[in-house]
Amino acid sequence: MNRRCFTTAAGAALLTACSGQRRRRIAVIPKATAHLFWVSVQAGALAAGKKFNVEILWNGPASETDFNRQIQIIDSMVAQRVEGICIAASERQALIAPVERAVAAGIPVTVFDSGLDSQSYMSFVATDNALAGRLGARRLAEILGGKGQVAVILHAPGSVSTMDREAGFKEAMAKEFPGIRIVAEQYGMSDRAKARAATENILAAHSSIDGIFTSTEPSAAGALLALKGRGLAGKIKLVTNDSSDALVEEMRAGTVDAMIAQDPFGMAFQAVQTIVDKLDGKTPPKRIDLQPRVVTVKDLDDPEVRQMLHPDIKRYL
Repeated sequence: MNRRCFTTAAGAALLTACSGQRRRRIAVIPKATAHLFWVSVQAGALAAGKKFNVEILWNGPASETDFNRQIQIIDSMVAQRVEGICIAASERQALIAPVERAVAAGIPVTVFDSGLDSQSYMSFVATDNALAGRLGARRLAEILGGKGQVAVILHAPGSVSTMDREAGFKEAMAKEFPGIRIVAEQYGMSDRAKARAATENILAAHSSIDGIFTSTEPSAAGALLALKGRGLAGKIKLVTNDSSDALVEEMRAGTVDAMIAQDPFGMAFQAVQTIVDKLDGKTPPKRIDLQPRVVTVKDLDDPEVRQMLHPDIKRYL
C-alpha cells in the first residue's frame, strides 16, 4: 500500500511523520559573527531554537560591510529550502533582491536589527534606532551643559540601523540643543583601526571639540584608542551606541560617559519566534520595536542592565 505526504495545513502531522520527524530549519544571518553583539544575537537565536524545537542554521560574513557574502548565504539557504530566514541586512539596497528571491520561493523572511528599502519581508524586529540616536544626543548634551562642539564617528554607508541612530542624533542636536554644533563626521567602517584613524583626523582638524558620539562599538573602540593616544580620554566626552565588556570597563574608568544599550539576545529570540509563529499559522506583527536604554556608570550593577549587557551566552553556545 502506497503512502503519501500532503503539504497542507490539515496534513501537517502526516508531513512530519513522512519527513522522519526532521525539525524545521530557520536560517539566522547576522551582519557579522565576531563582535560581542552578534555573539549575543546567536545565543538569543539558539535559545529560541531550543524553546520552539527548531534547528537554527547560523551563518554570517566575517565583516559587517561584506554584503556580497550575505547575498551568497541567503541564496544558499533558499537552495536548501529552509523553512524560514532571519537576516540583519548589512546594506539597505543590495539585500533587497536576495530577500525577494527567498519570499518568492515561499520562505518567510524576518529582517532584524537593520532594515531594507523594501516591504517584501514578513516582519521587522529592531531597536528603535532613531530613538537611540536621540537619547545619545540628549545624554551628550546633558554632559556638556548644552554647549560646545562635537564630532560623530559614523558606522558605514547603507546600514539602516546605524544610519537611523546617526540621523536621530543629528536631528535631536539641531532641534533641541542650538548651543551644540556638530563640526565633523567620518566613517569608521565597522573597523576599530579605521575608526581610530577617522578620530585622529578629526582631532587634528578640530582641536577644541568637547564630545564624540559613536554609533557602534567598533567606532567607540577606535575613538578611544585615538583619545588615549593624545591623552584626551575622559577629557573629551564619549557617548556610544552598543556595548561590550571592554566598554563597560572603560565606563568604570571614566573614559566612556554613556552607552545607549539594546538587547541583541531578545531581538534575535523574537525574530526567530516570528518565523515559528508564521509556520504555526499565526500572523506575526509587521514591525516590533524594542526600546533602547541609556546606561551610565551608576546603572552597571542594576540587575536589568546586567542582563541586557551580559546575557548568559555560555548557556546556549
